[in-house]
Amino acid sequence: MEAVGKISAAFEIIENARGMLYQFHRMSGMADLNLQDGIEALRKAGHPELADEIEDVLVGRDVVRDMWTFQIVENYDDQYYSVFKAVDTKVREQLSAGRNHIFEAEMKFDEQGGSAGEPEGSH
Repeated sequence: MEAVGKISAAFEIIENARGMLYQFHRMSGMADLNLQDGIEALRKAGHPELADEIEDVLVGRDVVRDMWTFQIVENYDDQYYSVFKAVDTKVREQLSAGRNHIFEAEMKFDEQGGSAGEPEGSH
């Protein structure tokens, strides 16, 4: 069961990393929208040339070569996350009857003065 726990713990870290990637995606998008508001404000303030220059170099720009942030997220999901998730599921199904959070369920069972039977929440 220790191996199952370690692989599941690794997958939980990947879940956090994926969340951070989504945060990167959302924050980059929010920054782009704020930038466009700033460009419009420059135009209204009588600085159309500067607004055009900034718009030309930043609005619609790829964040990495040939990709916007949504494409980075999609590629991560397709290339790495989905494979890691499948591995975690396979290990749990083959070695722990599909149960998740085994260590935590056992800890809860023990700390709450468990009674006979299997710890709750271990499925």
